[in-house]
Amino acid sequence: MPGTTDGGSFALSPGEQALVSVPSMGSPLSVLPDEAFENLLVVSATAAPDKVESIVQRRGGDPQKVGVIPVTGSQVEYDGPLWTTDAVDPSDLTGISIRFSKAMEYVMRGGWVVIDNVNVLLMYGREEQVFRLFESVVSSARAKEACGAYCTVREAVTDQTYSRFRNFCDRTVSFE
Repeated sequence: MPGTTDGGSFALSPGEQALVSVPSMGSPLSVLPDEAFENLLVVSATAAPDKVESIVQRRGGDPQKVGVIPVTGSQVEYDGPLWTTDAVDPSDLTGISIRFSKAMEYVMRGGWVVIDNVNVLLMYGREEQVFRLFESVVSSARAKEACGAYCTVREAVTDQTYSRFRNFCDRTVSFE
């Protein structure tokens, strides 16, 4: 069973994966340790690239070291320093997987991979397909020895669903 951490901040060792419970409002990026912004890939279902850029700058990070896969049904227009992929609809789990695989080329050992809201994927995709995507993302991050933080709003998922996600990870962290 994964370890659990509650509270203000957390750190991960290279290759370590965490299921992170966050409040429904606010950015999950605000709970990441500063070193995450040195090499970060965000699968973002909650914030457009310009919003991610703003958070990165507020946290003192360099936006040129951050990549974003925008997961949205809307068109995304962004021309800034973050490296981004084309937007992908939240119901297109295959498209998310393809973009993620390509973007992982830029993630180095000790870098960070973040899914900012796993709940959104569950809203639009079939649960079993979401679990397969999640397992693939976690495995890829672990193989690259990247840290993984997979954010969920705990009270919005069933105990069974949360437990399945938790079993893919090394530990849980709660900021609720």
